[in-house]
Amino acid sequence: MRHRVVVLALDGVLPFELGIPQRIFGRALGAGPPDAGRELYEVVTCSVRPPGPVRTDADFSILVEQGPDALATADTVVVPASYTLGPVHEEGRLTGELAAALAHIRPGTRLVSICTGGYVLAAAGYLDGRPATTHWASAEHFQRLFPEVRVDPNVLFIDDGDVLTSAGVAAGIDLCLHIVRRDHGSAVANDVARRTVVPPHRDGGQAQYVRRPVPERRSATTTAARAWALGRLEQPILLRDLARQESMSVRTFTRRFRDESGISPGQWITRQRVERARHLLECSDLSVDQVARDAGFGTATSLRQHMQAALGVSPTVYRRTFRARAAAR
Repeated sequence: MRHRVVVLALDGVLPFELGIPQRIFGRALGAGPPDAGRELYEVVTCSVRPPGPVRTDADFSILVEQGPDALATADTVVVPASYTLGPVHEEGRLTGELAAALAHIRPGTRLVSICTGGYVLAAAGYLDGRPATTHWASAEHFQRLFPEVRVDPNVLFIDDGDVLTSAGVAAGIDLCLHIVRRDHGSAVANDVARRTVVPPHRDGGQAQYVRRPVPERRSATTTAARAWALGRLEQPILLRDLARQESMSVRTFTRRFRDESGISPGQWITRQRVERARHLLECSDLSVDQVARDAGFGTATSLRQHMQAALGVSPTVYRRTFRARAAAR
């Protein structure tokens, strides 16, 4: 049985965000036996009313063919952003129509919001006493309206187990990829990311880009240096060697890299090495010592320190947890 994702399309929904779950979950294919090539998720869209048109925030409406009873069949419910939430946004309360729709959701269903879709989850009480995030521009208002929610405006997304919330637009892609990775591992998530032509992983704790000036367009980028580094993560990588790939000075390269990625070259390399280690822990039987060497951390001690900092778990616990999930599936 495929995992069923039901996306709730509310009046005023943003078409881009409405399409994110289908684009990410709908492209997730099994990476190995017995699921190789199999579609892992079924994605359907529903409305709070019987099947019919739903207004978007663009100059068109969409025809939604499922009513609110589809929510009762969901393993995961996704609520994208809407700019016309009425009492939900103004008073923090659900309309009768929306409350009746949400009543179809079974206990234990995973709940996900994208951007201001979090207002719906908060108004329904799902976020009381829990950490959550939303678009940085709405965070202060969100906190005033829902004082029981522990709002963090400085992260891309928050995974609180069965309830997950994200910041605006692109952070919704990050969160959906994170869910695929959590469900099926990095190989499947990375394949979806490649198909979608987006970064395979941005840490949920990474700061939202709040009022950050857009860097000037330049003909030179740091793409070649990144590709060069990814091909030799197991080896020492010096900043001057990265800069040499782009024929830049170290100072210019460092500034350009931060403009384009939002982090320093050293931070980026560490993240790529953690991703390499995760993949090896999931997909191979290599010892932790060998994983540490192949990922570029050198020693198991260094690998443990970096995985603990990035993921909050040791390599051994990470491998055991992932394989336990795989066995359960």
